[in-house]
Amino acid sequence: MPYTQSLLANGLAIGYHAKAAPPTVTMPRLKAMVSGAIGGFLDVAFNFNTQAMLDDNLLGQFFRIGWKMVMLGDETWLKLFPGLFKRHDGVSSFYVKDTVQVDQNVSRHLGDELSRDDWNLLILHYLGLDHAGHIGGRGSVLMAPKLEEMDEVVKLIRSSITQSEGNGQGRTLMMIVSDHGMTENGNHGGSSYEETDSLALFIGLRNHGFDYAPVIHQIDVAPTLALLFGVPIPKNNVGVLITEAFDSLKEDQYLRALELNSWQLLRLLQAQLSGLPCTNFPCDEFGDHQTAGSSGCYHGTENMLCCLYLEAAALHSFWKSKIGSESANNKDYISTVAAYHKFLKSASEWLSRRSTDKPVKLLVLGLATMFISCVILSSLIFCRVKEIYLGGRQQSLNYGMNDCSLDETFTLSVVLILVTSMGSSSMVEEEHYIWYFVISTFYLLLFRKTAQSLSAVGVQSSLLMQKGQSGGYFKMCLIFLLLISGSILRGWHQGGVNWTSLPDISKCLEQAGGHYVKWFQLISAFLVIIICLCTLFSIEYRGKYLQVVRLSFLISGLLVLLHITRYQDYTFSSTNYGATLLAQIVYAILGTATIGIVVALPWLIPFSMSKIYPSDNTISPPPFFLSIQEKFPLVELRDSLYVIGSAYILCWCLLQLLLQQPINSAPILLLLVQILASMRYFSSSGTHHKEWVEIAALYYLGMAGHFALGNSNTLATIDVAGAFIGISSHSTLLSGILMFIITYASPMFILLSLVMYISTKNMAHLVIPEKADAGDLLMMMLGFPCLVPLVLNSILLTAYTVVLLLMRNHLFVWSVFSPKYLYVCATTICTYIGVSIVAATGIYTYLVLAMRKRKQVPINNSTR
Repeated sequence: MPYTQSLLANGLAIGYHAKAAPPTVTMPRLKAMVSGAIGGFLDVAFNFNTQAMLDDNLLGQFFRIGWKMVMLGDETWLKLFPGLFKRHDGVSSFYVKDTVQVDQNVSRHLGDELSRDDWNLLILHYLGLDHAGHIGGRGSVLMAPKLEEMDEVVKLIRSSITQSEGNGQGRTLMMIVSDHGMTENGNHGGSSYEETDSLALFIGLRNHGFDYAPVIHQIDVAPTLALLFGVPIPKNNVGVLITEAFDSLKEDQYLRALELNSWQLLRLLQAQLSGLPCTNFPCDEFGDHQTAGSSGCYHGTENMLCCLYLEAAALHSFWKSKIGSESANNKDYISTVAAYHKFLKSASEWLSRRSTDKPVKLLVLGLATMFISCVILSSLIFCRVKEIYLGGRQQSLNYGMNDCSLDETFTLSVVLILVTSMGSSSMVEEEHYIWYFVISTFYLLLFRKTAQSLSAVGVQSSLLMQKGQSGGYFKMCLIFLLLISGSILRGWHQGGVNWTSLPDISKCLEQAGGHYVKWFQLISAFLVIIICLCTLFSIEYRGKYLQVVRLSFLISGLLVLLHITRYQDYTFSSTNYGATLLAQIVYAILGTATIGIVVALPWLIPFSMSKIYPSDNTISPPPFFLSIQEKFPLVELRDSLYVIGSAYILCWCLLQLLLQQPINSAPILLLLVQILASMRYFSSSGTHHKEWVEIAALYYLGMAGHFALGNSNTLATIDVAGAFIGISSHSTLLSGILMFIITYASPMFILLSLVMYISTKNMAHLVIPEKADAGDLLMMMLGFPCLVPLVLNSILLTAYTVVLLLMRNHLFVWSVFSPKYLYVCATTICTYIGVSIVAATGIYTYLVLAMRKRKQVPINNSTR
């Protein structure tokens, strides 16, 4: 921006690094600049559904004194301040694929507005730079032309201001601000330096020749503008006026501005600290220049703040008493200014840390509800464990409970590790290391257990030894596959907060060139589609309906490949009708095929004459084992859930290939490999692992995959750009759903795969003969797959809520603990949605098959 740089170089403007408080998203940052108050992290949610701002603010003050205001650009202003603007033209800030029309919609009105004289305040909110960052990052090829465009806008406005001032129309202040910064990949929302470093540029104020841009706080804009334009400072402001903006004032005027700012902060202090002893205080006598450091004034926050204020007030009174006398000197003025600044800085810092009210009663009530829910869920799963492994099924299951195996102990200890680590801000920031350690250690425990089983086979008979060794070697291969794919997955993204600049596989590919990324994306997508289709085609059922479904998924996969080759890159700058239409077709086919197969397959699958046998096929099935299968449609239930689970997996993989960043296609492939390999291992292990251990391990894999896809506990890693693929116009609901699908790709992937996991487990041997009924079978089938994720999530949610309450006054409560809590709450939503899908699928499929079996009306137009 050469013209803007020339203004700074020639002393016609002064620029600042304006430090923004997290969360660094638009709505709370606008509220901070017009009110001087610091919002909370709930504003992240409200950012997508902005409500009118009711707190005292600058625009409300300007409106009350009769100012006429015009707003062009981000419609967030219109939602925050409805009815305040004489003219306006708003655009959606969330449709990030558009970098052209959003700015042209502002600039097309600019010439007309600059020629008018019927407004006092003109707000122009350009969105193109933010959208360019979301699309391609700070280094996007879209950035340079967009900055040049903004420089021309600055030049046009400055020229108009110069002409108006030359015609005697009064002085005009032009202020250029950014609501937030952005990370290297163009996202924002967290608390890193790149995200909180925003711009505040005053054109029309004298530049005092700073060799560097001074640092202010974004909230300092509110009191500065209020005092410059003679309106009351917003009552909830915690900012401090910007000194250089008042250099043109006389000494008494500047001290009056400092006094007003101090009074306003003092009222906030008195509201926060009831009985603040700032009257008749021992240190209120400063007429002879004594300092506040004496008299023990700094014992406690209240005493310190009172001393600082009273010292500044006393020095101000002393300075006023000497005005016009020969004894007046500049030293008294400087001391007074310094005293006011010391108080303002201390009060602002203290109030900033205490700015958000905390409804303790509601928090305690919510925590109690979470605790009760956690206890209930934990009791349910304990009852299931006791009934299955310690009750009537122990002999039929052949489970030994004399001691707790190492993998069970480790699975339980993981919960303790996670709960303990939540109290450390560094462990919250680098949480991915914990999940990587957990899943790697669990794979090593599987390796140890398999090796032990292989050595035990050596003492058995030759026939059993051959069978055991072949199965054991196959399981060893699966474990090696899990370890290798897990290692690549961990190294794909350097996650977390503190070491994101370190090299990783994704950075190496991006530095090597976009064509390497494209080839990796295409190869990964092709392999994902092939693996998923092979899984779906592996079932023996050859009905025409299933063939149509398979064809639908195949077409969807080909369309996704077409979308990748033609439309997915880092440089698209506006809405592409072809890309949007193609994505919408994929959504329609995937939705229709998946819902269709879930609803129709239980009605269409033919009944089988084959039977399910115990996992240990060396044991003859007991009589009740076959009698149960005469009563329940176990074979059909197994086959139906397998096909439906395969459809869920294929649908989810295709969605992720369409929505994720191109660099994340390979991690999606690796996650698919790990899920299928884990389920194959568990299905071949028979009763060597308890079901709750297997499901807990899959849950841990989902969380490890969440971070392996580039996510973290900061809001900056949320992929906003992908949330608008296939959307032709902004929709908060649709874009929010897509953003959720992208962010929680891995945890939801695991939960959906539990449908296939259920189909790989034999269920007949889980039913007690004397209690055999539909409810017992459903409980055996869905109990652990539904309860284990809910219990794990409930424990972590309750524990982190306690941590957040304990850390509510911590230095990093807004930058570390609050965004993490948002992720924990979102993970809870993801878990309940996934478990609900699994439960609904299992119950619906069983009820339909059971009804058909009672009627004994098999469908004969299909063959097996």
